[in-house]
Amino acid sequence: MSHFRRSFLAAGVLAGFLMSLGSLPLKANLITNGSFETPVVPAGGFTNFNSGSTAITGWTVVGPQASIVSGSYTAGCCEFPAEDGVQWLDLTGDESNAVEGVQQTVATTSGTQYALSFWVGNVDDPTGFFGNTSTVKVYLGGITGTLLGTFTNSSTSTTQTWEQFTTSFTATGSMTTLDFINADPSTDNSNGLDNVVLNASSTSAIPEPATLPLTLSGLLGLGLFCLYKRRVRRAY
Repeated sequence: MSHFRRSFLAAGVLAGFLMSLGSLPLKANLITNGSFETPVVPAGGFTNFNSGSTAITGWTVVGPQASIVSGSYTAGCCEFPAEDGVQWLDLTGDESNAVEGVQQTVATTSGTQYALSFWVGNVDDPTGFFGNTSTVKVYLGGITGTLLGTFTNSSTSTTQTWEQFTTSFTATGSMTTLDFINADPSTDNSNGLDNVVLNASSTSAIPEPATLPLTLSGLLGLGLFCLYKRRVRRAY
């Protein structure tokens, strides 16, 4: 087999491998309804869910109340867009403003590390009714379990602004419960949560499908250029 044919075959094998990566599924979000899109609430309004309710798909309400809010909701000075989709969760409920929020239990593998990301929404209300900061506490193993962290959004806009936070943990069993709890003062009537994502951590990076064509083109181009240079040298 000629050197050219061997090099061309190797390039073909590499191309096939890279294209196969494009068919690999992205890591699935272990959280159900992480953007609180169901149940659907009235456009421009909100719906309250009381303690123990499981009507928010995938979630259980902890404490007095939590509310799903439409991303087109406005009140007084402020606008309240969602971070992802068209709805978001208000951990303070409808002016209940207590230690309250939501929890979800997911299947995990003991000893595996998991990465958690979520967005906290805040408005800076000059009147103080909707508060000026939004603080969320995240617990592992229920509200009486381990505190994973306290996360505060201090944005200064009357339009709800979202800030992403990340943390990680190692599972200790086949099921893990995560709680997202309001930590705002009782005078604060808004604390947004949206786009909650949980994945098993990965130590190896897989190219995103959208970047594969560029990567493939670059590698094939480099290979063909090297072959061309070799053929030109032999010709002389």
